[in-house]
Amino acid sequence: MRRSLALLPLLFAAAASAHITLETPQADAGSTYKGVLRVGHGCDGSPTTELRLIVPAGVEKLKPMPKAGWQLTVKKHKLAQPYDYYGEQVTEDVSEVSWSGGNLPEDFYDEFVFRARLPKTPGETLYFKVEQRCAKGETRWVDIPAAGQDAHDLPTPAAALKLTAPGEGHRH
Repeated sequence: MRRSLALLPLLFAAAASAHITLETPQADAGSTYKGVLRVGHGCDGSPTTELRLIVPAGVEKLKPMPKAGWQLTVKKHKLAQPYDYYGEQVTEDVSEVSWSGGNLPEDFYDEFVFRARLPKTPGETLYFKVEQRCAKGETRWVDIPAAGQDAHDLPTPAAALKLTAPGEGHRH
């Protein structure tokens, strides 16, 4: 019994680190950001076969990195308010990215990468919702904490990115 109780904290630590997270959880508002989604497990022992990223409002010019062995699909939507990107008038932008057709076994870890321009709103937290599909089952990492709630208390939290004032965030 004592041995079981001694292992209990390790089980909670493993569960806490099991979420899909961003490698760099904060960045300068208005900056170009390299997002690295970290996938540490499948769905209850089943290998991951698809990862679908829902792009938060205000994120601009998202470009996913192709991944060997995976098919990359990008969906775009028309913007209600076009924006300027280095002299180009942008009228539609990426709303979803899907990496599919791969096979990430439960025993392995991998990363899925994208690059995007962030909104110019320091203090805001962006939530990148991710749907993880597996050979058997799926997990939707889409929960967003209510005001004052800790995301660690949620069963399937979305990956969070805190926007900081320029100069306060982590730079690459």
